[in-house]
Amino acid sequence: MYMYPDNLKAKATLWLWELKDIGIIGVGLLISVFALAQLRLMPPIVITAVYTFLTIQFEDTSILNFIRYACAFFIFRQQIFEWRL
Repeated sequence: MYMYPDNLKAKATLWLWELKDIGIIGVGLLISVFALAQLRLMPPIVITAVYTFLTIQFEDTSILNFIRYACAFFIFRQQIFEWRL
């Protein structure tokens, strides 16, 4: 089921993922299947499955976005506090 974005401003989604993520997941699955069939490597399919889980969209946010925002807030960006009287 393809849902077109509201007022042409939101990102297009397909089922529970953005279309960009569907493309990345498809390419990842293709590479993973070839790696599993030819080289007997399991890590590529595990990485693809984890990415697939992390990019599921719920109400315009995903688990991956939440982790990015949390890391930016708690770890990577400086918190500025000003004390005034």
